[in-house]
Amino acid sequence: MGLTMAEKVIARSAGLPRVEPGDMVVADVDLVFGHDGSFPLALEVMKEMGREEPWDSEKVVLFIDHSAPSPTPEISNLHRAMREFSKKSGVRLYDVGNGICHQVLPEEGFIKPGMLIVGADSHTVTHGAFGCFAIGVGSTDAAVAITSGKIWLRVPESVKIELKGELRGPVTTKDVILKVIGDVKADGMNYKSVEFHGDSVDYLSMASRMTITNMGAEMGAKATMMPVNGTARQMIRREFGLEVKEFLPDSDADYSDILEADLSSIVPMVACPPNVDIVRPVEELSGTVIDQAFIGSCTNGRLEDLHLAASILRGKKVKVRCIVIPASRKIFLEAVRDGTVEVLSKAGCVVGPPTCGPCVGAHMGLLGSGEVAVSTSNRNFPGRMGDRNAKIYLVSPATAAASALEGEIADPRRYV
Repeated sequence: MGLTMAEKVIARSAGLPRVEPGDMVVADVDLVFGHDGSFPLALEVMKEMGREEPWDSEKVVLFIDHSAPSPTPEISNLHRAMREFSKKSGVRLYDVGNGICHQVLPEEGFIKPGMLIVGADSHTVTHGAFGCFAIGVGSTDAAVAITSGKIWLRVPESVKIELKGELRGPVTTKDVILKVIGDVKADGMNYKSVEFHGDSVDYLSMASRMTITNMGAEMGAKATMMPVNGTARQMIRREFGLEVKEFLPDSDADYSDILEADLSSIVPMVACPPNVDIVRPVEELSGTVIDQAFIGSCTNGRLEDLHLAASILRGKKVKVRCIVIPASRKIFLEAVRDGTVEVLSKAGCVVGPPTCGPCVGAHMGLLGSGEVAVSTSNRNFPGRMGDRNAKIYLVSPATAAASALEGEIADPRRYV
């Protein structure tokens, strides 16, 4: 019996000919990263262990992106500690303004198919779009990985999800992954490696793939992965300037379950508060009054997302505050050059610097008590974007833009 993508990566990293689901292994990591929301605690753990030196400074990367620019003096002190560690250790630090870790890593050439990546962030699974076994860990495990270059793992079961058909109109992969999560539920893939396959995957851009793998964390997946075939290699070359090798599962790989999703039947979807798996078609929520729309985050802050929003907002004016935050400086500059920022600004949007922004509830658009928002981010539990009594509806950039225009949850199909 052949190996799944996850099993291939883990076996190689553990120096074993093969692994089976349930095996416990110690594996070598190819890359470790952390950010200002997780690394300061990891640094404290490293100090307690008496080991503050990274095992390989070239394979550890830090980001200041979650609370950037700093909203409080206390966070400024954490940022300073990260800068001091970077200077002392030689570890690369992407400071305020570079963007969100999950977007910057592939832009800067750190991500290659077949890697085992450890990130002190639950949405590290995003990098499975590049054929990586990329897992989020807590600050303690991150500290161990930074200082030893190793991680212990239980080999997960692998599940295959076949994507079939073509997306219609303004329906995006955000709608696809919301539909999948609504079907399998928030704990439906706990500690499993989920592989997305099918002919439909071939026509998806890398940005669209990253949206799907990013939200694997919201169904409990240990990792979410996509095969890197000839088409994906071409897209990675075109979109990120990287030459990479093909990485696929074995043709006779064994999966614990195989599911299907028909993209042609999916409509714009909305995840309702207080849980990401309460998913409904947009028409069932139409008319829900909102106070704010947020377009951005590591889920939907890429250039194609901004382009989609701008195509709906061009020549119109939003009725509620609409915050747009590009995921990286590169995306921000491209959006300036091609006129997207001007379109969004003229429509009444506030376009912010590359950062996580209100997604993690740190700053730049937090919600007050009783306020309602549509957001293109990935989580909507109470307190995620501000007051615990606020309500967050997760949507695609198209639905967010249409809703900002109408001041209530709206179907984007009427604008495209």
